[in-house]
Amino acid sequence: MAIETLSEWLESEGIVPAGGPGTIADVKRVCGLLVAAAKRGEAVSYSEILGLLGHRFTRPKMRALCRTLDVIDREAALRGEPELAVLVVRESDRLPGQGWWTGAAETRGYKGEWTGAEAAAFVAGIQQRTFAYWRGKRA
Repeated sequence: MAIETLSEWLESEGIVPAGGPGTIADVKRVCGLLVAAAKRGEAVSYSEILGLLGHRFTRPKMRALCRTLDVIDREAALRGEPELAVLVVRESDRLPGQGWWTGAAETRGYKGEWTGAEAAAFVAGIQQRTFAYWRGKRA
Protein backbone atom coordinates (compact mmCIF):
# COMPACT_ATOMS: atom_id res chain seq x y z
CA MET A 1 0.00 0.00 0.00
CA ALA A 2 1.43 3.35 -1.03
CA ILE A 3 1.41 6.16 1.50
CA GLU A 4 -0.21 9.20 -0.10
CA THR A 5 -1.06 11.64 2.68
CA LEU A 6 0.60 13.09 5.74
CA SER A 7 -1.98 11.40 7.97
CA GLU A 8 -1.23 8.02 6.38
CA TRP A 9 2.50 8.53 6.96
CA LEU A 10 1.94 9.47 10.61
CA GLU A 11 -0.21 6.39 11.11
CA SER A 12 2.31 4.13 9.34
CA GLU A 13 5.06 5.46 11.64
CA GLY A 14 2.90 4.74 14.70
CA ILE A 15 2.89 8.39 15.73
CA VAL A 16 -0.83 9.13 15.60
CA PRO A 17 -3.93 7.58 14.10
CA ALA A 18 -4.81 8.85 10.62
CA GLY A 19 -7.29 11.70 10.35
CA GLY A 20 -8.93 12.96 13.48
CA PRO A 21 -8.73 16.46 14.89
CA GLY A 22 -5.92 17.22 17.30
CA THR A 23 -3.38 15.04 15.57
CA ILE A 24 -0.02 16.38 14.55
CA ALA A 25 -1.21 16.10 10.94
CA ASP A 26 -4.23 18.36 11.53
CA VAL A 27 -3.09 21.11 9.16
CA LYS A 28 -6.04 23.37 9.97
CA ARG A 29 -5.46 23.19 13.73
CA VAL A 30 -1.68 23.64 13.54
CA CYS A 31 -2.13 26.52 11.11
CA GLY A 32 -4.63 28.13 13.48
CA LEU A 33 -2.18 27.87 16.37
CA LEU A 34 0.54 29.49 14.28
CA VAL A 35 -1.71 32.28 13.01
CA ALA A 36 -2.68 33.03 16.63
CA ALA A 37 1.01 33.17 17.58
CA ALA A 38 1.74 35.45 14.61
CA LYS A 39 -1.06 37.82 15.65
CA ARG A 40 0.49 37.94 19.14
CA GLY A 41 3.92 38.57 17.61
CA GLU A 42 5.40 35.42 19.13
CA ALA A 43 7.41 32.44 17.98
CA VAL A 44 6.63 29.07 19.61
CA SER A 45 8.96 26.19 20.36
CA TYR A 46 8.50 22.72 18.92
CA SER A 47 7.76 21.54 22.45
CA GLU A 48 5.15 24.25 23.01
CA ILE A 49 3.22 23.53 19.84
CA LEU A 50 3.33 19.77 20.43
CA GLY A 51 2.02 20.45 23.95
CA LEU A 52 -0.85 22.51 22.54
CA LEU A 53 -1.70 19.48 20.40
CA GLY A 54 -1.66 17.23 23.47
CA HIS A 55 1.72 15.58 22.92
CA ARG A 56 5.01 15.44 24.77
CA PHE A 57 8.09 16.36 22.75
CA THR A 58 9.81 13.45 21.04
CA ARG A 59 12.01 13.56 17.97
CA PRO A 60 9.59 11.43 15.88
CA LYS A 61 6.73 13.76 16.80
CA MET A 62 8.86 16.81 16.02
CA ARG A 63 9.67 15.34 12.58
CA ALA A 64 5.97 14.67 12.03
CA LEU A 65 5.23 18.28 12.97
CA CYS A 66 7.81 19.43 10.43
CA ARG A 67 5.95 17.56 7.69
CA THR A 68 2.78 19.37 8.71
CA LEU A 69 4.65 22.70 8.67
CA ASP A 70 5.81 21.97 5.12
CA VAL A 71 2.20 21.45 4.03
CA ILE A 72 1.10 24.65 5.79
CA ASP A 73 3.79 26.72 4.09
CA ARG A 74 3.12 25.24 0.64
CA GLU A 75 -0.58 26.06 0.99
CA ALA A 76 0.19 29.55 2.33
CA ALA A 77 2.42 30.25 -0.66
CA LEU A 78 -0.40 29.30 -3.02
CA ARG A 79 -2.63 31.85 -1.26
CA GLY A 80 0.08 34.54 -1.32
CA GLU A 81 0.53 34.44 2.46
CA PRO A 82 3.85 34.57 4.33
CA GLU A 83 5.34 31.40 5.75
CA LEU A 84 4.40 30.27 9.24
CA ALA A 85 6.97 27.51 9.84
CA VAL A 86 9.55 30.19 10.64
CA LEU A 87 7.63 30.78 13.87
CA VAL A 88 8.40 27.28 15.18
CA VAL A 89 11.77 27.38 16.89
CA ARG A 90 14.15 25.46 19.11
CA GLU A 91 13.97 26.33 22.79
CA SER A 92 17.76 26.52 23.02
CA ASP A 93 18.37 29.42 20.62
CA ARG A 94 14.87 30.40 19.40
CA LEU A 95 15.80 29.58 15.79
CA PRO A 96 14.06 27.16 13.42
CA GLY A 97 15.45 23.66 13.05
CA GLN A 98 17.58 22.17 10.29
CA GLY A 99 14.66 21.32 7.99
CA TRP A 100 13.65 24.95 7.77
CA TRP A 101 17.21 26.02 7.00
CA THR A 102 17.61 23.50 4.19
CA GLY A 103 14.25 24.44 2.68
CA ALA A 104 12.91 27.94 3.19
CA ALA A 105 16.21 29.64 4.01
CA GLU A 106 17.96 28.23 0.96
CA THR A 107 15.13 29.31 -1.34
CA ARG A 108 15.54 32.83 0.05
CA GLY A 109 19.24 32.82 -0.79
CA TYR A 110 20.57 32.52 2.75
CA LYS A 111 24.02 30.89 2.77
CA GLY A 112 25.22 31.57 6.32
CA GLU A 113 25.39 29.48 9.45
CA TRP A 114 22.18 28.15 11.02
CA THR A 115 23.06 29.62 14.41
CA GLY A 116 24.40 32.91 15.71
CA ALA A 117 23.65 36.57 15.19
CA GLU A 118 23.45 36.48 11.38
CA ALA A 119 20.96 33.61 11.46
CA ALA A 120 18.92 35.31 14.20
CA ALA A 121 18.73 38.54 12.18
CA PHE A 122 17.67 36.67 9.05
CA VAL A 123 14.92 34.79 10.92
CA ALA A 124 13.77 37.92 12.77
CA GLY A 125 13.22 39.74 9.48
CA ILE A 126 11.02 36.97 8.11
CA GLN A 127 9.16 36.62 11.41
CA GLN A 128 8.47 40.37 11.52
CA ARG A 129 6.92 40.24 8.03
CA THR A 130 4.77 37.30 9.12
CA PHE A 131 3.70 39.11 12.31
CA ALA A 132 2.82 42.27 10.37
CA TYR A 133 0.80 40.36 7.79
CA TRP A 134 -1.31 38.48 10.33
CA ARG A 135 -1.80 41.47 12.63
CA GLY A 136 -3.23 43.31 9.64
CA LYS A 137 -5.73 40.55 8.79
CA ARG A 138 -9.30 40.75 10.00
CA ALA A 139 -11.01 37.60 11.32
